[in-house]
Amino acid sequence: MKKIRHFIPVNVPKLYNYEKKNILSCLKTNWISSEGKYVKEFEKNFSKFNLRKYGVAVSSGTAALEVALKALNLKKGTEVIIPAFSIISTALCVIKCNLKPILVDCSLSTWNVETEAVIKKISKKTSAIILTHIYGLPVDLDKIIKIAKRKNIRIIEDAAEVIGLKYKKKNCGSFGDLSTFSFYANKHITTGEGGMIVTNNKNLYLKCKSLRNLSFSNSYFDRYNHDDIGWNYRMTNLQAALGCGQLKNINKIIKRKREIGNLYYKNLKNNNKIILQQNKNSYSNNIYWVFGILLKKNCKIKRDVLMKKLLKNKIDTRPFFLSMNKQSIFKKMKLFKRDKMTNSDYLSKNGFYLPSGLALKDIEIKHICRVINKILI
Repeated sequence: MKKIRHFIPVNVPKLYNYEKKNILSCLKTNWISSEGKYVKEFEKNFSKFNLRKYGVAVSSGTAALEVALKALNLKKGTEVIIPAFSIISTALCVIKCNLKPILVDCSLSTWNVETEAVIKKISKKTSAIILTHIYGLPVDLDKIIKIAKRKNIRIIEDAAEVIGLKYKKKNCGSFGDLSTFSFYANKHITTGEGGMIVTNNKNLYLKCKSLRNLSFSNSYFDRYNHDDIGWNYRMTNLQAALGCGQLKNINKIIKRKREIGNLYYKNLKNNNKIILQQNKNSYSNNIYWVFGILLKKNCKIKRDVLMKKLLKNKIDTRPFFLSMNKQSIFKKMKLFKRDKMTNSDYLSKNGFYLPSGLALKDIEIKHICRVINKILI
């Protein structure tokens, strides 16, 4: 087999002809800001793909969470249940809205929060739950959503890492009051930077639309009279042009993502030093945003040492998310002092993910697996 001698980045996105054509259209017409036709087209097509009536394009996945949560107009000081194992944005949006984040630990098999663990955290003070699908598998949603509806608790479904994934034959991003997405360069579809909020609720849609645009007045003559504390979180026409092109190839992208993940899984599943996220379960098949590896307790080599060895072999990697209770800023703020997140802490300390971009070749995947299996004998 041909030897791999070049550096393999953790992610290389893949762009197709539609994206290039759309970008050229923006440049030719000078519609490069947020007022161009592609923003509306992207919002319409993406929300339709996720079985939603409305879409609001924003500047990032973090922006999507912040706008979505504020749009719910929750009572200050009430509690929002969030995963301990997630990007820090999940907690930041709660804190910025003067709400109290309540952490839930994750499962070692799915790396997501478990249904019963979420339900146990619900109290009289709970006003919302953010359900974040992690790395390629969804949270088991049904029971949580059913109880939330009964108790009038709002649901934000964070589907940033699972664009196109189905939960029980229905697209992730079609559940809850609002769903949020990210289009960063390493996501299933990309606009470079960018995000989206989708919903079926017209009032929430209009509020999100206002908040992402500094809450300008709707009056032509009173435009600069702002009625809320909003943000400039708009998506540009150039970014949306990329998104429209990417969306045309979404089925091809999902297929390739699964091929990448399944090839890794096939070549690493028998290594007794590692734990892999479930390839599939009773309610979903992994869509593999990234392919992660979790070192077992019997593995003598430390995570950071293994990552350094892979880097010496020209294989780029990234550590897993750091559990919220271990974040430096939250320690300074004296948050989560009494929270013990055993599984999240274990994933944070012992997990990392491999090159997973759409431009990755099968020969590179097999090479990466050989190197890992050789190191972890």
